[in-house]
Amino acid sequence: MNRIRKILSALVPRHGVFPLILAVTLNFSVYYGTRIIAGDWHHYNIESSWDKMIPMWSPSVVIYFGCYLFWIVNYIIIARQDKTSVCQFFSADFISRIVCMVFYLAFPTTNTRPQIAAEGFWNQAMLMLYETDAADNLFPSIHCLVSWFCYIGLRGRKNISAGYKAASCIMAILVCVSTLTTKQHVLIDVAGGIFLAEICVYIGKRPKVWGTYEKLLDKVNKKIFGKEGN
Repeated sequence: MNRIRKILSALVPRHGVFPLILAVTLNFSVYYGTRIIAGDWHHYNIESSWDKMIPMWSPSVVIYFGCYLFWIVNYIIIARQDKTSVCQFFSADFISRIVCMVFYLAFPTTNTRPQIAAEGFWNQAMLMLYETDAADNLFPSIHCLVSWFCYIGLRGRKNISAGYKAASCIMAILVCVSTLTTKQHVLIDVAGGIFLAEICVYIGKRPKVWGTYEKLLDKVNKKIFGKEGN
């Protein structure tokens, strides 16, 4: 943990270190923790007739896997912003994962995955994806949620070039599409992820919400960095 903290301290200001660590920790805890708890529970298939019309396109697995780099880069950029913006964004990020946890436990979902032949590079990549990521914890889609966060966390920022903001928007959309063409998610999962990101960012900008997060951040930073933690 100390090594991770040192690496992050070199990349982001002090007020951005704990939010990044908390965001990653909570994300994995919610995703895999709820899977352990609800893995054997009844899962609902909310696939629609529209979803059945979307063809699987194996090469889109590159976008599905490659988005992790997109997440890392943009979350670091967001964590480099001023303290108020960091608290607003990461309080929204925190709330979104709690909402995801509630849905994954209260309404576990699944979908129907296609049969894939073992021949071919892209088919092998898809089979690897299916083996490492079970068909659960689908609504709302964390892939779409985090990718949309990566865009709206920069949206409206004057210190970020218009070109990069546009590229982030395009990448977020491509990730959402890839969740459908890899048959990892269905349309309502995508819509749920995007809507949840937008509503949580709106909530996170309320003074009482991000102010509470800021107080927690100050207490943690004081323990990590001492009196200069703020």
